[in-house]
Amino acid sequence: MKSIQLRTEIPGPNSRVLMKRREAAVPRGPYHATPIFAARADGAVIEDVDGNKFLDFAGGIGCLNTGHRPVQIESAIRQQLEKYLHLCFSVTPYEGYIAVAEKLNALAPGKFAKKTLLVNSGAEAVENAIKIARAYTKRPAIIAFNDAFHGRTMMALSLTSKTLPYKVGFEPFPGDVYRLPYAYCYRCSYGLTYPSCKLACATALEDAFKRIVAAESVAAVIAEPVLGEGGFIAPPKEYYSVLQEICRKYGILFIADEVQSGIGRTGKFFAIEHYGAEPDIIVSAKSLGGGLPLAAVTGRSEIMDAAVVGGLGGTFGGNPLACEAALAALEMIEKDGLLARSTALGKQFEERGKKWEKQFQVVGEVRGLGGMRAIELVKNPATREPAADETKKLAQYCYENGLITITAGTYSNVMRILVPLVVSDAQFSEGLDVLEAGLAHLCSAAPERQFVTSNL
Repeated sequence: MKSIQLRTEIPGPNSRVLMKRREAAVPRGPYHATPIFAARADGAVIEDVDGNKFLDFAGGIGCLNTGHRPVQIESAIRQQLEKYLHLCFSVTPYEGYIAVAEKLNALAPGKFAKKTLLVNSGAEAVENAIKIARAYTKRPAIIAFNDAFHGRTMMALSLTSKTLPYKVGFEPFPGDVYRLPYAYCYRCSYGLTYPSCKLACATALEDAFKRIVAAESVAAVIAEPVLGEGGFIAPPKEYYSVLQEICRKYGILFIADEVQSGIGRTGKFFAIEHYGAEPDIIVSAKSLGGGLPLAAVTGRSEIMDAAVVGGLGGTFGGNPLACEAALAALEMIEKDGLLARSTALGKQFEERGKKWEKQFQVVGEVRGLGGMRAIELVKNPATREPAADETKKLAQYCYENGLITITAGTYSNVMRILVPLVVSDAQFSEGLDVLEAGLAHLCSAAPERQFVTSNL
């Protein structure tokens, strides 16, 4: 039986009523990838308020690597409900917080002592990582990258690259943030080609110390091992080794923002493991809480201890329910083989996606690591002009036909895949069929662009 079951037009009548209430009660700022209101969810399926069932390829924007409402996580939350809901770790500490910290310290790469701070969200974790880096190095400056996304709070926005809609109207931002081109090989800022480029995008960091900001002023370089909102861009395998070597040379900390790429999404627990680098600080969030709000800053012990007592904390950071959910999610990833599952899903997607590159001219590049995959859409493969309108139409086609997706990219022309790793092979194939049909629909709707099709 198919997982997708559509009983009404999309959006259905109940969703339309709720959208009118939303427009009257909620500011226009929060964006919706779909006009669909959820009623319940399980595994990789979401049922809306009209009884329609959708396959979820967005995963609550990457927060549900372990799926919707897995039994293990529900059980852990229910057990904690019998004890207490909230205490505040800064007032009366509790074991769950320590257990999560111990687990993350053990999982993070690097054979050195580590400590972990728990907070509520990825943006809050990024903010604290910057605070800690500055406290440890006694330096002010931070280097981030083009196409990066690090969150929506003010320091995180200063680090974030994309202007519209994230930054417009919210200026001014905190200073001492400098930006360099990222290893976006499909759109190389230097007009070069890998590997003959000799990783100019990485070695540019050292040149920046002469032209942009003195190395002695830089506290940290922060980067997403695989860009999230920037379009699921995975750099060449040597990129982070070169970057880290330069950072070490000048006493600069390397912060890996694993908010979206971590917790098993790429087939490794942290995406940076694919590159053999050992960050001084790792930021994690999203799927860490198994569906509940939780984020973490994990780093070298001596760095994490740089802040004075009372300098770090928060009322809800490391909430007891979220901690128990996280412990269950981490155990589930290990015991249920979800790292291997992520790798397998990535291979299945790549196999289909590489055919789409040949079959549909609108598909410029299929890329990613493990289960963190994306399609970049272009108007013409020769010019690589971003196809933002086509990407929006593809997303609409998908949800109207039972597949929930989410877009990304600085140019809003990337379709990303964040399907829960518990999805079955049949469900994954069913979702890819909708995506493929959407690409074919785009082609048939624009014959003047002379899309190339084949019988692959």
